[in-house]
Amino acid sequence: MRHKTFLAFFAPTAIAMLLFIALPIISVIIQSVHTPHDQVFRIVENCGPFGCKEETTIDQDASAALKEAAPLGKFVGLDIYFDRGHLAISEVGQAWRESTTFGEFRKKLGNLPFYRAMAFTLTYTFTVTPMLIILGFAIAIGANSLNKYLKGFVIFFSLLPMIVTPLIGSLILFWMIDSRGIIGTFIQWAAGDPDLSLKASTGLTWVMLIVYGIWSSAPFAFVVFYAGLQTLPSETLEAARIDGASRWQQIKYVTIPHLMPLVTFVALIQIMDNFRVFEPIVGFNAEAHATSLSWIIFNDLSGETQLLASAATTSVLTIICVAILLSPVLVRTWRDFNQKA
Repeated sequence: MRHKTFLAFFAPTAIAMLLFIALPIISVIIQSVHTPHDQVFRIVENCGPFGCKEETTIDQDASAALKEAAPLGKFVGLDIYFDRGHLAISEVGQAWRESTTFGEFRKKLGNLPFYRAMAFTLTYTFTVTPMLIILGFAIAIGANSLNKYLKGFVIFFSLLPMIVTPLIGSLILFWMIDSRGIIGTFIQWAAGDPDLSLKASTGLTWVMLIVYGIWSSAPFAFVVFYAGLQTLPSETLEAARIDGASRWQQIKYVTIPHLMPLVTFVALIQIMDNFRVFEPIVGFNAEAHATSLSWIIFNDLSGETQLLASAATTSVLTIICVAILLSPVLVRTWRDFNQKA
């Protein structure tokens, strides 16, 4: 392709990426190193029939002039990154010095909001992602093996979790695990404990959030793998059968290698998607037991006082964490591409 033709072809995509990806990220980074200006106060003396007294009021004109001179706010560098609400460098150092065991240190880290959210986010991501890949692959193999009369029904019901809005789906499961719900009642009966509540336990809450994450995301992996199975060469499978390969050997040595590029694709998409877990936490009303980085951003931006700088800082840290998580997969993909080239 000639350079002029390539530039004309690529220019719309490049402009869209610049406007909707690069510039917002730059804006968030700039916002993360600035904090709103402090209000300018002045002391005025009010005199009345019973004498004079001093009052402290906000100097609106001086505050407005300060904002006009520096619209981005006061430059603070990396101070917000290192405060207690984020990386908490001083608090982590103090916890390390005062802890005698790693378990005690980890417990103290759990009291810091960023590390508490990071613990759940990483646990959710690295549990849900491989499990949904395995489940989606199993459903795709099973659906592909059915006769044409049953295949359509199985595909339809397998895609139902994808149709349900994430927030609505999490709310449905939230009420199902309630003590009055079908799942909550069954678990109480099975455990022989009428007071058992899945919502009162941090560990059980994490388990239910992970179960919901797998249930809601597995259809995506199923669709991708099922489409990939339609491109599997029948000659290769027939040769494996003639050579005496069992069903498991055919899957292990023929099907899985053929689908590995799709496994990488699904892993990339789901790592990014699961790392920003938010809707299940809100739907389960699980803020007391589980928070994520996305939930921290939402919490900073909601309410009467919007902490824009804090939300921007958490957003930048989220981007950095996602980049670190995706780097091994991207490096492997790049190496595979170079080997094929």
